[in-house]
Amino acid sequence: MTRHFEPGSAPTAVIGAGAWGTSLALLLAGKGVPVKLWTWQEAHAERMRTEGVNAEFLPGFSLPPNMHITSDLGEALRGAEVVLLVIPSDVFRATLERARDSIAAEASLVTATKGIEQGSLMLMNEVIVDVLGPAAASRVAVLSGPSFAKEVASGVPTNIVIASHDPELADRLQQHFATARFRVYSSDDPVGVEVGGALKNVIAIAAGACDGLGFGNNTRAALITRGLAELSRLAVAKQANPLTLSGLAGMGDLVLTCTGDLSRNRTVGFELGRGRKLAQVLSGLGHVAEGVKTARSTYDLAQQLGVELPICFEVYRVLYEDKSPHQAVEDVLTRPLKRELD
Repeated sequence: MTRHFEPGSAPTAVIGAGAWGTSLALLLAGKGVPVKLWTWQEAHAERMRTEGVNAEFLPGFSLPPNMHITSDLGEALRGAEVVLLVIPSDVFRATLERARDSIAAEASLVTATKGIEQGSLMLMNEVIVDVLGPAAASRVAVLSGPSFAKEVASGVPTNIVIASHDPELADRLQQHFATARFRVYSSDDPVGVEVGGALKNVIAIAAGACDGLGFGNNTRAALITRGLAELSRLAVAKQANPLTLSGLAGMGDLVLTCTGDLSRNRTVGFELGRGRKLAQVLSGLGHVAEGVKTARSTYDLAQQLGVELPICFEVYRVLYEDKSPHQAVEDVLTRPLKRELD
């Protein structure tokens, strides 16, 4: 079945046809918004067009007629008033540079990518401004929160947050994405929202490793709580509001990713805790686990800012220095005792 785009109101371009990008595209299309969904592979685009489903990343969900699927980046961006970026952090900059000349001057730019760029150590909203220029800062927003793609596509009630330095933009985009099953809160703290979205993936690897090692509920509860302290510590160092991390993009997403069986990052940690090597785990995963890359950039950023993140640092050592998960847990637990809120 070949699918054709039927023009109506101005389209939203969804750049990235993984599970999360496809799920958000389905959500918008379900509201009657014309959607252009971009994938970098023409073969992938053709399969989606002919089969009417994204079998590689989100099987079981039909792609509607008001969703135009393309591998042509310029075509996807043409006429789009909202550009939703849902691409892995390691190709975020390169894709944006390719897209730069095709993005409308007044288009709203929403990032739903959770990560910290290697090398520059920028958050994704900072990468957007770095590539598109300072004038783009007033058009940027961040979408994050506790949300597994499959559950959103299934219509499971979900709460999420959209943040921008421009409160009016956040309010407009809040209306753009919200449905009866997808409640969107607005925020003026994109940095805090992004730090929460990025670091929770690193903490989830640690949570999975503890489960794989056979530890119990006590350990998981402590890990989530102390992980939240690390999210808040780095956010404050980036001049974010620490209260943001007690909300959906911090505590909410942290709890989901550390406990949910659909969490790819928790799965990576679980398999490492059971004794498998990282290369083996990633080869069988089939999807991106952002926490693996983010562990390195988090380590580098924390060193740059002088912030102590014991759990994140141990995840980095397990992933990149071949430290045993059991020894990493031992080293976190035997650090010098301290006051809880210091």
